[in-house]
Amino acid sequence: MTNLLIKLFIKDDNVKDLNVRSKYGMLSSITGIVVNILLSLMKLIIGIISGSISIISDAFNNVTDAGSSVVTMIGFKVSQKKVDKDHPWGHGRMEYITAFIVDILIVLVGFELLRSSIDKMLHPEIPIISTITIVLLAVAIIAKLWLFFFYRKIAKLIDSEAIKGNSYDSISDAVSTFVVLISAIVAKFAGVSIDGYASAVVSIFILFTGAKALKETVDILLGSKPDEEFVKEIEEFSSKYDMIPGIHDLMVHDYGPGRKIISFHAEVPANCDICKAHDIIDKMENDIMKEFNCITTIHMDPIVVDDEEINNMRKEVEDMVHNMNSEFSIHDFRMTDGGDRINLIFDLVIPRESDFNFEEIKKKIENEIHEKNEKYFAVVKVEHSFV
Repeated sequence: MTNLLIKLFIKDDNVKDLNVRSKYGMLSSITGIVVNILLSLMKLIIGIISGSISIISDAFNNVTDAGSSVVTMIGFKVSQKKVDKDHPWGHGRMEYITAFIVDILIVLVGFELLRSSIDKMLHPEIPIISTITIVLLAVAIIAKLWLFFFYRKIAKLIDSEAIKGNSYDSISDAVSTFVVLISAIVAKFAGVSIDGYASAVVSIFILFTGAKALKETVDILLGSKPDEEFVKEIEEFSSKYDMIPGIHDLMVHDYGPGRKIISFHAEVPANCDICKAHDIIDKMENDIMKEFNCITTIHMDPIVVDDEEINNMRKEVEDMVHNMNSEFSIHDFRMTDGGDRINLIFDLVIPRESDFNFEEIKKKIENEIHEKNEKYFAVVKVEHSFV
């Protein structure tokens, strides 16, 4: 069904094209609106007829889902606006803002349903459940499960946090409707009301799902660590250029799906033709744009690659810091010979989440290097990685 809808309404699989991506977003939003409105009307009718607070709660949950799809659709439309003088990087982050709004709505619905559930637990009533009610609830579960897989596929295709949030909401709805179904079956065949308790379980599940989705969206808005697979792909892509021994200080700035801006330092031989190196750097930037759709800025770092003493000393220092901690690394290694004093200058990268004392680490490295040769003095800059 998902593939059929894509084939009928999209007819183009180039998701890197922002116009095509917008079509996917609109398709997911319109589909969500239609499905959720139909489900909410169906549940509201059978909830009123049966007098079941859990079914009515589930119906209002679907109403908010339809509203979430409307918000997502608006976000996609706004995010496609062209750049202007006030927004030179476009409006792509509007998708993250709409995802944040959707997540807030999910949490608010969860709180409201929990309040209603507590009241129903204090004043229980046995709902009137018919066979058709049970059948329709089962149909609603199947519909929500399909919507979950539909959202998940679209979210992966176009890398959308807003649609990913809708997929979370759909699977939570399927579970909550299943709990409501169990409550209806118990009421019909055992004559016992667990309606309020079922509604409470639904609301708690909705709150948990909403809080999880909200945290993920807030992390993106604050500036979260880039995807490890993306970082690995950039590093592997850069390694194919002969004149570039390595890269470091990679930074990724996310201005919305399909609007990443990256920068890094590329090492080049110190004795190379600067014009040739610049041409290669320009080519790298253009190639990365074509391959990853990212605006890229590359800074050239000249390093000595054909001096045996420097290469050997670089290797010794690398081994030294690895022995301290396997996650430590160095870059920008240089040696300056002043006669009586030889400076070993380099940057030391340590894990961001670590609780190391920078001064203690620097002192330890300085002492170990000086012990190898009294003429050696370490000049160390300690930093964290941005990826």
